[in-house]
Amino acid sequence: MEEKTYPYLYLDATYLKVRWSARVTTMALLVCVGVDEEGFREVLAVEVAGTEMGAAYASLLRGLIDRGLRGVRLVVSDDHEGIKAAVAGELPGAQWQRCVVHFEHNVLSSVPASERSEVAEDLKAVFDVRREKTARTLAEEFVELYGKRFPKAVSVFEAGIGDVLTYLSCPGSHHPRLRKTNMLERLFKEIKRRTRVVGVFPNETSASTLATEIALRSSEEWVLRRYLTMDVLETAEKPNPQLRESERRRPRLV
Repeated sequence: MEEKTYPYLYLDATYLKVRWSARVTTMALLVCVGVDEEGFREVLAVEVAGTEMGAAYASLLRGLIDRGLRGVRLVVSDDHEGIKAAVAGELPGAQWQRCVVHFEHNVLSSVPASERSEVAEDLKAVFDVRREKTARTLAEEFVELYGKRFPKAVSVFEAGIGDVLTYLSCPGSHHPRLRKTNMLERLFKEIKRRTRVVGVFPNETSASTLATEIALRSSEEWVLRRYLTMDVLETAEKPNPQLRESERRRPRLV
């Protein structure tokens, strides 16, 4: 089968209850969605894992590479050490983007509720610009403005701001959809709504099978609507070092 390019990947997990021997345990449901070179979204993988550690994410990415994944430029996810390690190890040619929405929540959680609205407005302003230089200038102003008032919040901000601004290296028209994982959150919400009636799955296979079916059905309308206009990307594709020529085959739907 032919190879296929997915410049952007969205990777995250939700949780399901599964019966393991005589006890009930929580299993991570890992989901990967790709945006292909024509700008359409596609569910590439849905896998149940015993943990959400790096090994599980690395295995998922390795499986996609074996099926023909190539050309990944950016991986968008929440701040998770396992995901970061898997991306660095399996997709060395790709950048990693931390979800802005989760980052904002992390920063604001250390701000008193009575003053959160003011801080949120200035925080949001950092991500409302298209130029990296402007964003970093606003970030410096944010630190200067709130450093003494909310030192814990500013500490979180300074530690993560570099990873949150990665999307600025991509075309400006793509920014709104590359800086957050809302697409996956909506998919997870539907999976949780549909699996709630099951409660506890009898085994991993049943959980994975139903979750995959729900994910694919929920994404059926994606083929009718382009998610991103991709002609703003470079037409000449650079080889991605994570793939060997013999490994390149076209991915299949899960």
